[in-house]
Amino acid sequence: MRGTRRTRLCLAGVMAASTLIATPASGAAGRTDGHLTDLVNPFIGSQDEGNTFPGAAVPFGMVQLSPDTGHFSGYDYTQARIRGFSLVHLSGVGCAIGGDLPVLPTTGDVTQTDYTAYATGFAHRDEAARPGYYRVGLASGIRAELTATARTGVQRYTFPATDKANVLLNAAQSLHKAVSSTVEILDDHTVRTAITGHGFCRDTRPYTVYTVTRFSRPFTAYGTWDGKQVTPGSRSGPGGAYVRFDTSRDRTVEATTALSYVDARGAAGNLAAEGGRSFDAVREAARAAWEKRLAAVHVQGGTDTLRRTFYSSLYRSFLAPNIGDDADGRYTGWDRRIHHADGFTYYQNWSLWDTYRTQVQLLALLAPRQARDMARSLVAVDEDGGWLPKWGYGPVETNVMSGDPVTPFLTAAYQAGLLKGFEERAYRALRKNADGVPPAAYPGIGREANADYLAHGFAPYIWDRPLAKMGDSDYHHGASVTLEYALADAMLAQMARGLGHDADAARYAARAQNYRNIFDPSTGFFRARDGSGAFYGSADPAKGTGFHEGTAWQYQWLVPQDVPGMVKLIGGEHAANDRLDSFFAYDKLLADPARTAREGWVHGDAYDYYNATKYNPMNEPDLTAPYIYLATGQPWKTTDVVHAALTLFTDGPGGIAGNDDLGTMSAWNVLSSIGLFPIQPGYGTWGLSTPVFDRVDLALDRRYWPGGRLTITAPGTSAADRYIQSVRTDGRAHGRTYVTNDALRAMRSLAFTVGSRPSEWGTSPEAAQPVLR
Repeated sequence: MRGTRRTRLCLAGVMAASTLIATPASGAAGRTDGHLTDLVNPFIGSQDEGNTFPGAAVPFGMVQLSPDTGHFSGYDYTQARIRGFSLVHLSGVGCAIGGDLPVLPTTGDVTQTDYTAYATGFAHRDEAARPGYYRVGLASGIRAELTATARTGVQRYTFPATDKANVLLNAAQSLHKAVSSTVEILDDHTVRTAITGHGFCRDTRPYTVYTVTRFSRPFTAYGTWDGKQVTPGSRSGPGGAYVRFDTSRDRTVEATTALSYVDARGAAGNLAAEGGRSFDAVREAARAAWEKRLAAVHVQGGTDTLRRTFYSSLYRSFLAPNIGDDADGRYTGWDRRIHHADGFTYYQNWSLWDTYRTQVQLLALLAPRQARDMARSLVAVDEDGGWLPKWGYGPVETNVMSGDPVTPFLTAAYQAGLLKGFEERAYRALRKNADGVPPAAYPGIGREANADYLAHGFAPYIWDRPLAKMGDSDYHHGASVTLEYALADAMLAQMARGLGHDADAARYAARAQNYRNIFDPSTGFFRARDGSGAFYGSADPAKGTGFHEGTAWQYQWLVPQDVPGMVKLIGGEHAANDRLDSFFAYDKLLADPARTAREGWVHGDAYDYYNATKYNPMNEPDLTAPYIYLATGQPWKTTDVVHAALTLFTDGPGGIAGNDDLGTMSAWNVLSSIGLFPIQPGYGTWGLSTPVFDRVDLALDRRYWPGGRLTITAPGTSAADRYIQSVRTDGRAHGRTYVTNDALRAMRSLAFTVGSRPSEWGTSPEAAQPVLR
């Protein structure tokens, strides 16, 4: 039974008397005059393991030209030496990858070939970044500036007056593990490299990137190195190269480096297609591209700090996935063969376990044409290589993380109308993935535990099972994997039904109930089971046995397909709300939301996942958890928790809670800030909470969202007035705590009325999200 009105309003009185969440007050400061790019701070997340990069990129670009300081992901704000400016960086990943071809300007004789030795100092006071541009003054007296196109990185170096101005191109060192490299000086303007490496969280199959760098003026000297031996005048070698200029009079050198994952011809073609412009012209084009992308959202209200945090998150949400094909449409498929993207742009870099929960939905809303091509690219991965990916980097599978994240990723695209024309092709790939495992010769593991899951209704936890392939093993995380598989089954059932595959839909819907099979009534929590079916290990739900990067407390809420069923297992709404209150430290949160978020929820560092009974806003498993209150008759608490969590996003280098994971956490911030959040990942259900801005205007693509524009208003939203009193959609009263994709497609306005106390809005049994059957 849901609480009575008297009970709810008594709670409201307690809240009104408490210290309120510090949602910035509205006012004239909400105008976003001038360039939206001026509100973006690329240094946010570059400290405390946010693992972002401050360098230059365009939206979804293949190239991310950025400084490397020695941190495994590239740049760390606390470090003070730059080893080079390299071409490839993934925003917010937790393992080393990329960093290909670090380039560094120097002066004098070239005597060192290890970039840890020739690295140069710098100071943040002489460093700046904006979307598409980065600048730093080096201790050597050289100023370095970076900008980018989709497939090229452009550098401008301003040297002191010297006849020994060098640019070092290091092909042998990077963030990943080197396999081999070659460098060739083709003429007095051009250097070419081929770099093969592998790595990420564990070893992967090797992959090769090809580069060609064209300088704006001829070299006066050059050489290469092999290991520690520098050979002046040499034109080729396996390690790196230097080129020299006389900057006694003309102190500026520009260079454009093109990248390809296909071959040297592809890199040359990308240079021909996107090179040839001045640094300033490229920089302005990059700024304009970002301005256009950010203009999809205009906000009014809030403080300058809040808007900077918001637009910086929006910026990071558009950094990945990344273009993977060359200007001629060729790309390297997962079968290591060259393919051609006909009628679409091929994308790569798939942090699916992270992004299926937030970023794919945001891109479907704000960048549907690119999101459609991303979905089409995933289908191409299957058709080229034989199976859908789990965590893909470039043209290889890493098998990082667990479960079946590709299914809700693609079904979310389907529900948003992005698969039209290839729905059945996508469905065939998803059905194959859901009902089997990849062949032994295929490098990916897919649903590794699927045979046991299909036979017994759960994925067993077998902690000592040897790795069959590189990466993570689903058997090492049987409890959370069962929940992830069941979620994926639920979402695939909805797609199957929409396409008329009714028998499949019924089969997958039944499997979606498998979450029940790991519920332990003696503890009231989900729990790992071993190969015999017995519950395994400690009964303490805080220990995390069998859960991937989390505990039973955090995974408790990962049943978006059937929240009422999960609530019933716990003991009903009253018990579920008590557990939610404990999980979020709700009483403490009301007294001091920001401190509770930072000290009560966040414990240890970004990789401290276990031995916790509280919400972990730094990681993905319980990103949807604050929205469970929408289904338990207490929707005002969703706003309380979400607004507290939003205080963790700031405009300083440590301004992201945990790894950004290719835009996942940033997308969470954007969606939660505008009051519209995907509460059933893989389906088209958007939960409602109080926006932090008075007004948000979303410019939508009419081909996918026929309304063309959605205006979200919450006049007067503030710390004091944060509770929803009523909601209207296109002027009509809306009593549910969610809206659907179908409603959003035609909707033009979503209007919140807010006040200082919780109301009856959204508390009826009919207000909760649908059960997916």
